[in-house]
Amino acid sequence: MAGSEEFADRALEVLNAGALALMMAVGHRTGLFDTMASLPPSTSAEVADASGLNERYVREWLAAMTTGGFVEHDPSTMTFVLPPEHAGWLTRAAGPDNLAVQAQYIGLLAGVENQIVDCFRHGGGVPYSEFPAFTQLMAEDSAAVQDVALIDSILPLAPGLVERLLRGITVADVGCGSGHAINLMAAAFPNSRFLGLDISDAGLAAGAAEAQTRGLANVRFEKRDAATLNGSEHFDLITTFDAVHDQARPDLVLQGIARSLQPDGIYLCVDIAASSNLSENLTHPLGPLLYTISCMHCMTVSLAQGGMGLGTMWGEQKARQMLSDAGFTSVDLKHVEGDIFNNYYIARQS
Repeated sequence: MAGSEEFADRALEVLNAGALALMMAVGHRTGLFDTMASLPPSTSAEVADASGLNERYVREWLAAMTTGGFVEHDPSTMTFVLPPEHAGWLTRAAGPDNLAVQAQYIGLLAGVENQIVDCFRHGGGVPYSEFPAFTQLMAEDSAAVQDVALIDSILPLAPGLVERLLRGITVADVGCGSGHAINLMAAAFPNSRFLGLDISDAGLAAGAAEAQTRGLANVRFEKRDAATLNGSEHFDLITTFDAVHDQARPDLVLQGIARSLQPDGIYLCVDIAASSNLSENLTHPLGPLLYTISCMHCMTVSLAQGGMGLGTMWGEQKARQMLSDAGFTSVDLKHVEGDIFNNYYIARQS
């Protein structure tokens, strides 16, 4: 147990880190990290000019980034530089290693702080409609991994699946969000047929627009609650990408997925890598972030619908139990190199 002064120091670190998370998000959204990665040591005016941004705001942002250790500053020339070893974790060129994408969750969650405090006092939850930017952020977050890994690394986790997709099978992505994953699969496997299901009008519209832009004739999108899957339509492959844990009734979703698979079908469940036991998550590299996202989004969205409030950190043990209860007799857990967020469950009924 840390002493009083040690804890005070830790609390101060948290305050500074929270502020820096907001500035990380600003640096990502404005493109400042991307711009600085290509610049030599530059003044605030030069950084602002190269970015097309207001110099006064850029100067204050640079001050925060300098005191936070993100940017290096030479007071003799009044210049700033983003070291390449930092840029490798902060720019769009970093792909799935870009941690600045995750920083956007802090500001998004802060927007519902008052509602969450009210839920602590009176129960209930904050509905999904109160998170207008969440679908877009999740799409950006997921795409960073999917663009580099879905076709070549994730789908091959299930033996023989890629070969079946090449020959032609039916696929559904439940809780498809903005539809990027299913569009990637539809483009890679033109002989297969794809269906994206979600309740978000904005997400479905984004998926359909992307499919049209890419000229994909083998994918369609439907507005449907995941908990209403009843086996009236059967698929060879069903996928969910971080879409189970925030459902109102994840048990019904998993049962519906099991009923909607062909006898030799495969369910690919991608969800948060964690233990169901708090004591086993004490050294989780993203533990505080993921429990906070759970409290202020995933759990509360479920509770707002009168749901189970499963939470982001439902974990491997609970996932295996619920998959078994839903009727899956075989569940293999796989991992993808470089993805510290997710477990990859390959579930079958025989």
